[in-house]
This record gives sequence, C-alpha cells and structure tokens, in this order.
Amino acid sequence: MSVRAGREFLAIPGPTTLPDEVLRAMHRPAVDIYSGPLLALTDGLLRDVARVFNTKGRAYIYISNGHGAWEAALTNVLSRGDKILVLESGRFAIGWGDNARRMGVEVEVLKGDMRRAVRPAEVEARLKADLRDNKSAGTIKAVLVAQIDTASGVVNDIEAIGKAMRAAGHDALLMVDAVASLGCMSFEMDRWGVDIAMSGSQKGMMSPPGLSFVVANDRAREVHKKADLRTPYWDWTDREGDQHYQKYAGTPPEHLLFGLRQAIDMLFEEGLENVFRRHDLLAEATRRAVGVWAEGQAVGFNVIEPAERSNTVTTVLIGGGHDPVALRAYCDKKCGVIVGQGIGELSGKAIRIAHMGHVNAPMMLGTLGVVEMGLGALGIPHGKGGAQAAIEFLSEQVTA
Repeated sequence: MSVRAGREFLAIPGPTTLPDEVLRAMHRPAVDIYSGPLLALTDGLLRDVARVFNTKGRAYIYISNGHGAWEAALTNVLSRGDKILVLESGRFAIGWGDNARRMGVEVEVLKGDMRRAVRPAEVEARLKADLRDNKSAGTIKAVLVAQIDTASGVVNDIEAIGKAMRAAGHDALLMVDAVASLGCMSFEMDRWGVDIAMSGSQKGMMSPPGLSFVVANDRAREVHKKADLRTPYWDWTDREGDQHYQKYAGTPPEHLLFGLRQAIDMLFEEGLENVFRRHDLLAEATRRAVGVWAEGQAVGFNVIEPAERSNTVTTVLIGGGHDPVALRAYCDKKCGVIVGQGIGELSGKAIRIAHMGHVNAPMMLGTLGVVEMGLGALGIPHGKGGAQAAIEFLSEQVTA
C-alpha cells in the first residue's frame, strides 16, 4: 500500500522544481536568432545575471552545466604549470580542483573535511607562507572555494575568506562556486572581493539544467589576457565580440533563455531579499525538525556547527546500522517525495533534504512529514515531533 498518488515532491539539491511559469515561457516556437528580440533578450540576461551576483563585472552565459562553468573559469585565467589552492569543505571544490589538475595546473588542497566550513585564518596563514617561502612573489595564482557544498551541506563565509586573502597581502584570484547558493542567499561579489564566480541554472535560478554562468571582474579579465589555457568555446575574448552568435559560440539556446528570463523575472518580482528570507526560514524549519529527530541518536546533522549549516540543503546522517537508501525508497515509492542521497564520502550514510529554489512552506512541511513517516515505518530511532517543531517555528516567524 502507498499514498503516492498526486503531485510528486522533488526535494533533491538540483535539478530543483521548475515553476509552471518557467515551463510555459519555454513552450513556444523558435524565433529568428538574428532578430532584435533575441538580441535584447541576451543583453537583458547578461545584465541581470550580473545583478544577481551583485557585480559590475562582465557576465558570460554558457550552454553547459556547472562542470562546464568550472572549466570556463579555469581556462580563461590560468596557464599550464600555474599553481592553485583549493579550499576543502566537502566534495565540489575538490572536484573543481581535479578538473584543473587534468588541464596541467598544479593543485594544492588546504585540508578540511566533510563536516565543517573553511577556516579563513588557515587560508591567511597558507597565503602568507606562500609569500614568505617565495620571497614575496607567491606561487599560488588562484584560490578555489564553494560557497555551499551540496554534498556536505556546509556554507562557507566568502566575505571572511576574501578578507583573509587581503590580510595576507596575496594577489591570488578568489574564485567561487555559487552553484548551490545563487538565487537562494546573498552573493556580494564586488564587496567581498571575489574575482570570478560561477553558477548554474538548475538550482536557485529555477531553470532547467543546461545553462551556466561565469562572472569576472576587471582584475580577472586582465589576467585573462595572458592565460594560455584558453580554448575557443570558453574564451571570454571571443564571447565579447560584436556578433550575437559569439555570445554563445554558436546558436543561442533559445528556449533555455526564455525559461531563464521568466525565472529571473520571478526572483526580482518577489524581491531578492524576500527570496533569501524565505530560504532562511524554510532551512531553519528543516533544521528544527532534524534537531528533534537527532534526539533518537540514529539521526544527526552532518555539519557540526549550527552556523555552518547551509540554507539550501541539509545533509542528514543516518547511523546505528540503519539504511538511508531504504528511507529514500520509502519516501519515494510510498509517498511521492524524492529526497537526495548521500554522495562522496557520505554515500550510503546520509540523505540530503533540499530547500532551494521554487519551494514554499507546504512543500517543505510535506517533505519533513514524509521523512518522519519513513523514520517511524522503518523503525529508525528518532525523536518524535520533528515536523511539528518545524510547524511551530514557521508559525512564530510568519505572523498573521
């Protein structure tokens, strides 16, 4: 027996639920790729993508997922033999660095782990050592970090990392992966001193997978002029050409652009500060539920420090010999709620509850209620009343 009939809830950390408005915006015929309306669409999207990143820098839109944007960011500012520093706090900055290594870049990892955020003081110390050991020249050309790591569920303080780099007096570029954060929480690229940032369309930007974004400030674009990893498809210089097709290195992805336009319009209509507050409230409601479940000892947070738990995904450890795969299967097959699986080091050890993008209170409370159902049905020890704790928190915060 199941109670699955009805609309499926997708609670994985990407791709996220697409708004009906975005789907409708894409359901239209193709248009002339050389005509005025499509040129205006591109100009507006480039401007507004930069606006979401809070930068006066240059934006680029790629037909790719986030891995493509990783490559775009790397190839445009690095040369073979350059050295970069990767800040570990989960899986994804490490993956970005692995891509760089395969391109001929020397990669050093500032060791962290899956359960905590990057420590800015450690970044400052490593960069100071780089200057000291190399007679003030410094061998590290760039520092790579993820604002939110969707494997661990950790959020890194990019502002503090930027300050640490400046305190070290080091001129390495700060490069940030904002795939799991853009459109869900504040990203202050210029104010935080970020040189290059990248993201994708399929999470907080509420669009189908297939588009990615890179934004670069003037310092990064100056370094770009001497980079020898540049390739035709990713190259910023080519994409800054006068011809419209150069913006996409060929045919524009029209229907993805139509969807993105609608999604960004929805973000602006809600107001970015309101969007961020909504994510904050739904994330905290999720954490209240998990906090109660954790009283049973078999369930717990992956990220140890509360302030380091992200507002887009909560990674929940399932211990005591109990199977998170069985819990995910129950939620899906019996109830129609799909939560994320543990990945990387947490494969087979965790579930991930996403609260990003086009989500509201009924969706999150329904998801939490189903997870609690699953914990009970499978006999996984847990504190009772987690979903109720989420309800009580939201009723206090969302006043009449």
